[in-house]
Amino acid sequence: MSHVEILLGSAAAVCTTLSFVPQTIKIIRERQTAGISLVMYSLFTLGILLWTIYGVLIQSAPVYLANGATLLLAGTILAMKIKFG
Repeated sequence: MSHVEILLGSAAAVCTTLSFVPQTIKIIRERQTAGISLVMYSLFTLGILLWTIYGVLIQSAPVYLANGATLLLAGTILAMKIKFG
């Protein structure tokens, strides 16, 4: 993989991962998850877990690091959805 590909993948990973931060903070502060679908977030979190495993298997740091970080954020939102409904 070239340096350009690694940089592009890393930039995309940072953008998509950081996009979850404001929502996670909002949910933690407000403890309000009524507008979030439990089924959607469950499937999404499972998909992110699978992407993380895939990234590890293919030894792609941009894939497993970004998805690992997103998994923590999405997992937090999912846990709060389960807890607060």
